[in-house]
Amino acid sequence: MKTTIDFAAYALVRLIVAVIQTLPVDMGDAMCRFLAWLVGEKLRIRRRETDENLALIFPDADEQQRRNLRFAMWHHLLLMVCEIAWAQRRLHLTNWTKHVQFRKNREMLSHMLSKRPTVIVTGHFGNFEVGGYMTGLMGIQTLTIARQLDNRFIHAWVDRFRSAKGQEMVDKEGCATEVDRHLNNGGILSLLADQHAGPKGCWVHFMGAPASCHKALSLFSLSSNAPMIVGATRRIGGQPMQFEISSHAIADPLIDHEVCESVTSLTNWYNAHLESAVNESIEQYWWLHRRWRNPPERVARRMAA
Repeated sequence: MKTTIDFAAYALVRLIVAVIQTLPVDMGDAMCRFLAWLVGEKLRIRRRETDENLALIFPDADEQQRRNLRFAMWHHLLLMVCEIAWAQRRLHLTNWTKHVQFRKNREMLSHMLSKRPTVIVTGHFGNFEVGGYMTGLMGIQTLTIARQLDNRFIHAWVDRFRSAKGQEMVDKEGCATEVDRHLNNGGILSLLADQHAGPKGCWVHFMGAPASCHKALSLFSLSSNAPMIVGATRRIGGQPMQFEISSHAIADPLIDHEVCESVTSLTNWYNAHLESAVNESIEQYWWLHRRWRNPPERVARRMAA
Protein backbone atom coordinates (compact mmCIF):
# COMPACT_ATOMS: atom_id res chain seq x y z
CA MET A 1 0.00 0.00 0.00
CA LYS A 2 2.80 2.43 0.90
CA THR A 3 4.52 1.71 -2.41
CA THR A 4 1.33 2.58 -4.30
CA ILE A 5 0.86 5.83 -2.37
CA ASP A 6 4.51 6.80 -2.81
CA PHE A 7 4.38 6.15 -6.54
CA ALA A 8 1.16 8.16 -6.89
CA ALA A 9 2.81 11.08 -5.05
CA TYR A 10 5.86 10.75 -7.31
CA ALA A 11 3.68 10.76 -10.44
CA LEU A 12 1.88 13.89 -9.21
CA VAL A 13 5.17 15.66 -8.49
CA ARG A 14 6.52 14.77 -11.94
CA LEU A 15 3.32 16.07 -13.55
CA ILE A 16 3.58 19.38 -11.67
CA VAL A 17 7.25 19.72 -12.61
CA ALA A 18 6.46 18.96 -16.26
CA VAL A 19 3.92 21.82 -16.25
CA ILE A 20 6.38 24.18 -14.52
CA GLN A 21 9.03 23.42 -17.14
CA THR A 22 6.74 24.71 -19.89
CA LEU A 23 6.08 28.04 -18.18
CA PRO A 24 7.84 31.27 -19.15
CA VAL A 25 9.95 32.67 -16.32
CA ASP A 26 7.69 35.68 -15.70
CA MET A 27 4.57 33.49 -15.56
CA GLY A 28 6.27 31.13 -13.11
CA ASP A 29 7.23 34.10 -10.94
CA ALA A 30 3.64 35.40 -10.90
CA MET A 31 2.33 31.92 -10.04
CA CYS A 32 4.80 31.68 -7.12
CA ARG A 33 3.60 35.03 -5.74
CA PHE A 34 0.00 33.81 -5.72
CA LEU A 35 0.96 30.48 -4.16
CA ALA A 36 3.10 32.27 -1.54
CA TRP A 37 0.01 34.20 -0.43
CA LEU A 38 -2.06 31.01 -0.46
CA VAL A 39 0.26 28.74 1.54
CA GLY A 40 1.55 31.44 3.88
CA GLU A 41 -1.59 33.38 4.71
CA LYS A 42 -4.52 31.07 3.97
CA LEU A 43 -3.24 27.53 4.44
CA ARG A 44 -0.78 28.76 7.12
CA ILE A 45 1.71 25.97 6.42
CA ARG A 46 4.52 25.92 9.04
CA ARG A 47 3.09 29.21 10.31
CA ARG A 48 3.87 28.63 13.98
CA GLU A 49 7.51 27.69 13.37
CA THR A 50 8.01 30.60 11.00
CA ASP A 51 6.47 33.17 13.33
CA GLU A 52 8.46 31.87 16.31
CA ASN A 53 11.73 32.12 14.37
CA LEU A 54 11.00 35.61 13.07
CA ALA A 55 10.00 36.81 16.54
CA LEU A 56 13.20 35.34 18.00
CA ILE A 57 15.59 36.77 15.41
CA PHE A 58 13.78 40.07 14.69
CA PRO A 59 12.25 41.06 18.05
CA ASP A 60 12.05 44.73 17.05
CA ALA A 61 10.15 44.11 13.81
CA ASP A 62 6.44 44.91 13.80
CA GLU A 63 3.72 42.53 12.60
CA GLN A 64 3.59 44.01 9.08
CA GLN A 65 7.34 43.65 8.62
CA ARG A 66 7.22 40.02 9.70
CA ARG A 67 4.25 39.37 7.42
CA ASN A 68 6.14 40.86 4.50
CA LEU A 69 9.19 38.74 5.26
CA ARG A 70 7.07 35.61 5.62
CA PHE A 71 5.49 36.23 2.22
CA ALA A 72 8.89 36.94 0.62
CA MET A 73 10.29 33.71 2.09
CA TRP A 74 7.46 31.62 0.66
CA HIS A 75 7.82 33.32 -2.71
CA HIS A 76 11.53 32.46 -2.66
CA LEU A 77 10.93 28.82 -1.69
CA LEU A 78 8.33 28.26 -4.40
CA LEU A 79 10.44 30.05 -6.99
CA MET A 80 13.35 27.86 -5.91
CA VAL A 81 11.29 24.79 -6.90
CA CYS A 82 10.60 26.33 -10.30
CA GLU A 83 14.28 27.16 -10.82
CA ILE A 84 15.27 23.58 -10.01
CA ALA A 85 12.72 22.37 -12.58
CA TRP A 86 13.99 24.86 -15.17
CA ALA A 87 17.72 24.29 -14.55
CA GLN A 88 18.32 21.15 -16.61
CA ARG A 89 16.41 22.54 -19.60
CA ARG A 90 17.55 26.17 -19.46
CA LEU A 91 20.96 26.26 -17.79
CA HIS A 92 23.81 24.98 -19.96
CA LEU A 93 27.50 25.52 -20.64
CA THR A 94 26.60 27.71 -23.62
CA ASN A 95 24.40 30.18 -21.71
CA TRP A 96 25.31 30.04 -18.02
CA THR A 97 26.81 33.55 -18.13
CA LYS A 98 23.30 34.90 -18.77
CA HIS A 99 22.11 33.40 -15.48
CA VAL A 100 25.06 33.17 -13.07
CA GLN A 101 27.80 35.50 -11.90
CA PHE A 102 30.57 34.78 -9.42
CA ARG A 103 32.01 36.73 -6.52
CA LYS A 104 35.58 35.95 -5.40
CA ASN A 105 35.69 33.12 -7.89
CA ARG A 106 39.50 33.15 -8.07
CA GLU A 107 39.89 32.34 -4.37
CA MET A 108 37.20 29.68 -4.54
CA LEU A 109 38.54 27.99 -7.66
CA SER A 110 42.14 28.01 -6.46
CA HIS A 111 41.13 25.74 -3.59
CA MET A 112 38.60 23.65 -5.51
CA LEU A 113 41.12 22.90 -8.28
CA SER A 114 44.04 22.19 -5.96
CA LYS A 115 45.17 18.70 -4.98
CA ARG A 116 44.25 19.35 -1.35
CA PRO A 117 40.81 18.38 -0.01
CA THR A 118 38.23 21.15 0.42
CA VAL A 119 35.13 21.49 2.59
CA ILE A 120 32.37 23.83 1.35
CA VAL A 121 29.65 24.83 3.81
CA THR A 122 26.46 26.70 3.06
CA GLY A 123 22.98 26.77 4.56
CA HIS A 124 19.28 26.66 3.77
CA PHE A 125 19.74 29.93 1.97
CA GLY A 126 19.34 31.06 -1.61
CA ASN A 127 19.10 28.28 -4.18
CA PHE A 128 21.76 25.88 -2.92
CA GLU A 129 20.45 23.15 -5.27
CA VAL A 130 21.27 25.28 -8.32
CA GLY A 131 24.64 26.03 -6.72
CA GLY A 132 25.44 22.32 -6.56
CA TYR A 133 24.18 21.83 -10.12
CA MET A 134 26.35 24.69 -11.41
CA THR A 135 29.45 23.32 -9.67
CA GLY A 136 28.98 20.06 -11.53
CA LEU A 137 28.20 21.87 -14.78
CA MET A 138 31.59 23.61 -14.53
CA GLY A 139 33.26 20.20 -14.32
CA ILE A 140 34.01 20.23 -10.59
CA GLN A 141 33.00 17.01 -8.84
CA THR A 142 31.83 17.16 -5.24
CA LEU A 143 30.53 14.80 -2.59
CA THR A 144 27.38 16.05 -0.86
CA ILE A 145 25.83 14.68 2.32
CA ALA A 146 22.02 14.62 2.24
CA ARG A 147 19.21 12.94 4.12
CA GLN A 148 17.35 10.09 2.43
CA LEU A 149 13.84 11.21 1.46
CA ASP A 150 10.96 9.12 2.79
CA ASN A 151 9.49 8.56 -0.70
CA ARG A 152 11.99 6.35 -2.53
CA PHE A 153 10.69 7.27 -5.97
CA ILE A 154 11.01 11.01 -5.34
CA HIS A 155 14.38 10.46 -3.68
CA ALA A 156 15.72 8.61 -6.73
CA TRP A 157 14.44 11.36 -9.04
CA VAL A 158 15.92 14.19 -6.93
CA ASP A 159 19.17 12.23 -6.67
CA ARG A 160 19.32 11.99 -10.48
CA PHE A 161 19.00 15.78 -10.75
CA ARG A 162 21.67 16.38 -8.12
CA SER A 163 24.04 13.87 -9.73
CA ALA A 164 23.37 14.92 -13.33
CA LYS A 165 26.58 16.92 -13.71
CA GLY A 166 28.96 15.09 -11.40
CA GLN A 167 27.73 15.83 -7.87
CA GLU A 168 27.94 12.57 -5.90
CA MET A 169 25.36 12.11 -3.14
CA VAL A 170 25.82 10.12 0.07
CA ASP A 171 23.29 9.47 2.83
CA LYS A 172 24.05 11.15 6.16
CA GLU A 173 23.63 7.87 8.03
CA GLY A 174 26.89 5.96 8.13
CA CYS A 175 28.71 8.22 5.68
CA ALA A 176 31.88 8.81 7.74
CA THR A 177 33.97 6.16 5.97
CA GLU A 178 32.99 7.40 2.52
CA VAL A 179 33.68 11.01 3.48
CA ASP A 180 37.11 10.16 4.91
CA ARG A 181 38.02 8.28 1.75
CA HIS A 182 36.87 11.19 -0.41
CA LEU A 183 38.85 13.80 1.53
CA ASN A 184 41.96 11.60 1.72
CA ASN A 185 41.86 11.50 -2.08
CA GLY A 186 41.81 15.30 -2.25
CA GLY A 187 38.09 15.56 -2.97
CA ILE A 188 35.61 18.37 -2.35
CA LEU A 189 32.94 17.89 0.33
CA SER A 190 29.77 20.03 0.26
CA LEU A 191 27.58 20.41 3.35
CA LEU A 192 24.51 22.23 4.64
CA ALA A 193 25.85 23.69 7.87
CA ASP A 194 22.63 24.81 9.56
CA GLN A 195 21.07 21.48 10.50
CA HIS A 196 20.02 21.13 14.14
CA ALA A 197 22.42 18.73 15.89
CA GLY A 198 20.52 18.08 19.10
CA PRO A 199 21.52 18.80 22.72
CA LYS A 200 24.97 17.20 22.32
CA GLY A 201 25.96 19.34 19.35
CA CYS A 202 28.34 22.29 19.36
CA TRP A 203 26.24 25.22 20.60
CA VAL A 204 27.00 28.64 19.13
CA HIS A 205 25.10 31.85 18.44
CA PHE A 206 23.58 32.08 14.96
CA MET A 207 21.68 35.24 14.02
CA GLY A 208 21.84 36.22 17.70
CA ALA A 209 20.23 33.08 19.15
CA PRO A 210 21.61 29.71 20.37
CA ALA A 211 21.85 26.99 17.73
CA SER A 212 23.27 23.48 17.85
CA CYS A 213 25.70 22.47 15.10
CA HIS A 214 27.09 19.11 14.06
CA LYS A 215 30.69 18.77 15.23
CA ALA A 216 31.51 16.58 12.23
CA LEU A 217 31.55 19.58 9.87
CA SER A 218 34.53 21.15 11.58
CA LEU A 219 36.14 17.77 12.23
CA PHE A 220 36.06 16.96 8.50
CA SER A 221 38.12 20.08 7.85
CA LEU A 222 40.46 19.86 10.84
CA SER A 223 41.22 16.14 10.61
CA SER A 224 42.15 16.34 6.92
CA ASN A 225 43.70 19.84 6.95
CA ALA A 226 41.12 20.81 4.33
CA PRO A 227 40.42 24.51 3.78
CA MET A 228 36.82 25.38 4.64
CA ILE A 229 34.90 27.69 2.29
CA VAL A 230 31.68 29.43 3.35
CA GLY A 231 29.71 29.80 0.12
CA ALA A 232 26.25 30.80 -1.03
CA THR A 233 24.10 30.87 -4.16
CA ARG A 234 21.54 33.66 -3.89
CA ARG A 235 19.05 35.12 -6.33
CA ILE A 236 19.97 38.65 -7.37
CA GLY A 237 18.18 41.54 -9.03
CA GLY A 238 14.78 40.28 -7.89
CA GLN A 239 14.62 38.11 -11.02
CA PRO A 240 14.14 34.33 -11.38
CA MET A 241 17.09 32.35 -12.76
CA GLN A 242 19.56 35.11 -11.91
CA PHE A 243 22.14 34.00 -9.36
CA GLU A 244 25.33 35.05 -7.64
CA ILE A 245 27.61 32.25 -6.46
CA SER A 246 29.94 33.66 -3.83
CA SER A 247 32.76 32.75 -1.51
CA HIS A 248 32.27 34.66 1.74
CA ALA A 249 35.30 33.42 3.66
CA ILE A 250 37.99 30.75 3.63
CA ALA A 251 39.75 29.20 6.65
CA ASP A 252 42.84 27.09 6.04
CA PRO A 253 43.97 24.88 8.98
CA LEU A 254 47.57 25.21 7.80
CA ILE A 255 47.46 29.01 7.96
CA ASP A 256 44.57 30.25 10.10
CA HIS A 257 45.63 28.64 13.35
CA GLU A 258 43.45 30.76 15.64
CA VAL A 259 40.23 30.10 13.69
CA CYS A 260 41.10 26.41 13.30
CA GLU A 261 42.26 25.95 16.89
CA SER A 262 39.30 23.73 17.80
CA VAL A 263 35.91 22.46 16.68
CA THR A 264 34.23 25.24 18.65
CA SER A 265 36.33 28.05 17.17
CA LEU A 266 35.82 26.83 13.59
CA THR A 267 32.10 26.29 14.16
CA ASN A 268 31.75 29.83 15.50
CA TRP A 269 33.71 31.11 12.50
CA TYR A 270 31.58 29.52 9.77
CA ASN A 271 28.33 30.43 11.53
CA ALA A 272 29.40 34.08 11.70
CA HIS A 273 30.13 34.14 7.97
CA LEU A 274 26.99 32.22 7.10
CA GLU A 275 25.05 34.80 9.11
CA SER A 276 26.75 37.54 7.09
CA ALA A 277 25.67 35.84 3.87
CA VAL A 278 22.05 35.52 5.03
CA ASN A 279 21.95 39.19 5.99
CA GLU A 280 22.49 40.12 2.33
CA SER A 281 19.11 38.61 1.37
CA ILE A 282 17.20 37.65 4.51
CA GLU A 283 14.07 36.74 2.55
CA GLN A 284 15.99 33.86 0.94
CA TYR A 285 16.58 32.03 4.23
CA TRP A 286 14.36 29.12 5.30
CA TRP A 287 12.73 30.76 8.32
CA LEU A 288 10.28 27.87 8.54
CA HIS A 289 12.77 25.21 9.57
CA ARG A 290 13.54 24.52 13.22
CA ARG A 291 17.05 25.89 13.37
CA TRP A 292 16.87 27.30 16.88
CA ARG A 293 16.04 25.24 19.98
CA ASN A 294 16.46 25.72 23.70
CA PRO A 295 19.92 24.53 24.77
CA PRO A 296 20.43 22.31 27.85
CA GLU A 297 20.53 24.30 31.08
CA ARG A 298 24.30 24.00 31.57
CA VAL A 299 24.90 25.12 27.97
CA ALA A 300 22.50 28.04 28.39
CA ARG A 301 24.40 29.20 31.49
CA ARG A 302 27.73 28.97 29.69
CA MET A 303 26.46 30.86 26.64
CA ALA A 304 24.88 33.54 28.82
CA ALA A 305 28.16 34.00 30.68
